[in-house]
Amino acid sequence: MKEKELFDLVKEIELLKSANNLLEWDMQTGMPEESSGFRGEQVGVISELIFDRINGEKMAELLEYFEAHPEEVSDLGKKLLRFLKVSIGRVKAIPKAEYLAYQKETTSAFQNWLEARMAKDFQVFLPSLERLIAMKKSFIPLWRQDEATPYDVLLNQFEPGMTTESLDKVFHDLKVGIKEIQHVLQTKGTAPDASFIHRPIPIEIQKKFSKQVATELGFDFNRGRLDESVHPFMEGLNSKDTRLTARWAEDDFLMGVFGVLHEQGHGQYEQNVSPAFDYTPLGNSMSMGLHESQSLFQEIMIGSNRAFWKRQFPIFNQMTSGVFKDIDEFDFFKGIKQTSSSLIRIEADTLTYCLHIIIRYEIEKAIFNEDYPVAELPKLWAELYEEYLGISPKNDLEGILQDVHWTSDFGYFPSYALGYMYAAQMKHAMNRDLDFEKALETGDYPRIKRWLDTHVRQYGVTKTPTEILQSSTGEKLNPDYLLDELKNLYYDVYQV
Repeated sequence: MKEKELFDLVKEIELLKSANNLLEWDMQTGMPEESSGFRGEQVGVISELIFDRINGEKMAELLEYFEAHPEEVSDLGKKLLRFLKVSIGRVKAIPKAEYLAYQKETTSAFQNWLEARMAKDFQVFLPSLERLIAMKKSFIPLWRQDEATPYDVLLNQFEPGMTTESLDKVFHDLKVGIKEIQHVLQTKGTAPDASFIHRPIPIEIQKKFSKQVATELGFDFNRGRLDESVHPFMEGLNSKDTRLTARWAEDDFLMGVFGVLHEQGHGQYEQNVSPAFDYTPLGNSMSMGLHESQSLFQEIMIGSNRAFWKRQFPIFNQMTSGVFKDIDEFDFFKGIKQTSSSLIRIEADTLTYCLHIIIRYEIEKAIFNEDYPVAELPKLWAELYEEYLGISPKNDLEGILQDVHWTSDFGYFPSYALGYMYAAQMKHAMNRDLDFEKALETGDYPRIKRWLDTHVRQYGVTKTPTEILQSSTGEKLNPDYLLDELKNLYYDVYQV
């Protein structure tokens, strides 16, 4: 049967991709520093095998056959063929040698990024970044169809249908709304006492609490694990192997605890896609905005909700042997939700987080739409941080070297802000079906998980972000839900 041949070939490709993903996970969690050259060769060999199967005669023959015989394709096969038409076209557009060179360059770029971080010196990473950006710019004309700008081409790969025209408007409204909230807090609010945040808590206790909460929320550690990395991430090899990483500090429990809340949200997404999509890209190539909506729902809609901490604070306090015994639940909650301008994105508070994303969006637009000189990016970074947050980095480590994304991808960052807005809109819709606050306060987390599994996660890549948002919330993207969420949260915390 021809359709079985197609699924068998796709399965082989997906297994090769998962092997490359495993190498990527190992590279960021435990690979010896001196082995990066060998790792680049390994990634290159597997990438070539993937490229050859995607572009080979067998795949071309099958696609041509089903073009002529659509009546022989099942519903699942039709969904797969729609996805393959787009994704294969993207790969086939790039000459093989250039495709493999880019894959290999990302491996050495990651090592150069680590070295640059150690030295706090962007110049160490600059040559790799210039090569990656030059390669990406050479790919854009090969991918471009009717997109208005070069950067739209990259956006479309992570968030199908998204444009800079749309984002410029949404981000403008979001920025204005955040600034208005900040003004109200500064003129009418009372800043909470957050002096307790840096009380030392052994990392093992932080890990124990984080894993316990992740399990209660629905992450299955029988199909996942938690490790450490310089930059937290989730690597989904398949629905039975979903790997989380976090970074920890004894004097900053928020970094580790909220990092795990975030990454296990990504993991829950991949663990709860329909099993019918196993061994196909339909289960692991979702919109990154939707992916971030699931991580930010866990981190912000749940983890930044007072009802959640009414239940979890006594447990956390007991685990730490009373580190916070002199603080009541509401004072604890207010302290962990204080807002102030900060330099590190993944440590940013709930209110200012999107400003960090908009800065990166502006920089990526400048790179690809305006050919902004790569060597001058630290200068642009500092200028935008001063404009948006009123602060400037003292060195490259707390500036342009803080994110791992530019060792491989461009166009991803807007997904974080889109996911934030999606999550707030989903929470609003969820409240029509269940009492969200009560579920958090009583620990009825399975009801929340079932809603997300049913309305969002099960579909994988078979529905667009717009379709998911429309079907789950009844309307298109509306940033007002996030602004309302932020107002409610921070007016409570600052007693406005």
